[in-house]
Amino acid sequence: MRCVVISGLSGAGKRTALQSLEEAGYFVTDNLPPPLWGPLYRILEEEGGLRLAVSIDGRTQRFLKDLPAGLAQLRERGRTELLYLEAGDEVLLRRYNLTRRSHPLGDSSLLVDFEQERHMLAPLRELADTVLDTTELSAQQLGQRVLELYGQDAEFTLSMISFGFKFGPPRDADLVLDVRSLPNPYYLPQLKERSGLEAEVAAYVFGRGAQDLYLPLRDFVRRSCQAARAEGRRSYTVAVGCTGGRHRSVAVCERLRSEVSDLGYVSVHHRDLDREGAP
Repeated sequence: MRCVVISGLSGAGKRTALQSLEEAGYFVTDNLPPPLWGPLYRILEEEGGLRLAVSIDGRTQRFLKDLPAGLAQLRERGRTELLYLEAGDEVLLRRYNLTRRSHPLGDSSLLVDFEQERHMLAPLRELADTVLDTTELSAQQLGQRVLELYGQDAEFTLSMISFGFKFGPPRDADLVLDVRSLPNPYYLPQLKERSGLEAEVAAYVFGRGAQDLYLPLRDFVRRSCQAARAEGRRSYTVAVGCTGGRHRSVAVCERLRSEVSDLGYVSVHHRDLDREGAP
């Protein structure tokens, strides 16, 4: 029976992630103390092997010390993965101001609470199989990413993110690749406003000797994913960047999607595709 443990910063999207998993058929429980995870797993297993999602965060400080043992119990019984969600302070502040909720710690200003919570949950972050930064994600996008990671039954998930370096690389990537050396369609008037999703744009990106750059990159992605799987990783995130995140990085991610699909389930997220383009 598959189990997902979700933790992370307050305001980073745990409730959204749990809701997405519940809609995907998981039995979901929020902030259940780790000593109860094993008994709950056994009950569900006896009832027919439902998928289980549990969460834990700073609201139950007294039980955080029990998480390694609780996690080990679940991993002894079945396929268990720990997802850790985080976001930047400015985004967390905006989310708290919108909801007008109080922080679980509530000892001082929100910024101080954020810092204290990061320190408190640092050991959980170290245990995480996947760290997902939700700073740039809407609730809908987060739900989709969670389903891509855990809604499928594949043994291994490769998540690929195209992005623009002008907007900063994703902070949750395991591997960041720079494809700015590939031919840039931005400088062709007929291609400038189009995207790497289109065949004509992709053909330009992979023209003029680009294979010499792309093929070693593809092989490196393959070897990196295989090494992650050999270490017991269930998921791996590769970020591919160009300048604006509209042409080259998008085309490369789409080509990789088809050429490394034998590694497991492959999801692609084009983070900056709808932003203003850049050369």
